[in-house]
Amino acid sequence: MRTLVVIPARYTSTRFPGKPLAILSGKPVIQWVWEHIAAADNVTRTIVATDDERILNAVKLFGGEAIMTSNTHRSGTDRCGEVVRTLRQNGECYDIVINVQGDEPFVQAQQINALIGCFNNPDTQIATLRTAIHSIEELESPNNVKVVSSKNNQALYFSRQPIPYLRGIDPKLWISKRPYYKHVGLYAFTTSTILKITQLQQGDLEQSESLEQLRWLENGYTIQVCDTQCSNIGIDTPQDLEIAEKALIGNSL
Repeated sequence: MRTLVVIPARYTSTRFPGKPLAILSGKPVIQWVWEHIAAADNVTRTIVATDDERILNAVKLFGGEAIMTSNTHRSGTDRCGEVVRTLRQNGECYDIVINVQGDEPFVQAQQINALIGCFNNPDTQIATLRTAIHSIEELESPNNVKVVSSKNNQALYFSRQPIPYLRGIDPKLWISKRPYYKHVGLYAFTTSTILKITQLQQGDLEQSESLEQLRWLENGYTIQVCDTQCSNIGIDTPQDLEIAEKALIGNSL
């Protein structure tokens, strides 16, 4: 299967402008993302998709490939869709498209390989990852998106709230009663799927939780979920960068 990895990276961010270019242990965050993807098997091509020439030039400087995209996209998935359409117009086609955000320096090669493996099942439309939640703080935080899945590991729902609710049990005891899972926001799509879902309008569920994957579920798409032991640290704020720096010191990446 021909696999394209697209790394959406925008400069403008309310909480942390320029975060893809923030320096993490001597390298821009976007370079960490690129290098970890390069270690994955079966990736045919990797492209950074940006709307800012500063990011474009930084990627080229460390030897990566980047292209300019529109500055009007609502999400990284929409930016990926533009890249796919542009490549198709140039006669370049891929079977799988993987979206890895440009602020995910802890993405691991095995996570990319796991996503690709989901498409050994020809019925897979979309694939993503989950990891076990081990503390009540993780479970209660709305910044950690929770996912519940069916017996065949297809996503049933994603929420910022702890799900499922355990009736009659003190919430502080929930993680001792059953497994809970945090969504790891990497996505893989068949090419035909990403071209279709980027044409969908936002629905009530997405607007309520501010989670774009609910748009796909609401429109009948299936999302295959596989497990990862890695709980990635996304860089959304300067404080996240400090946390990532400490994690790199403690874990040689």
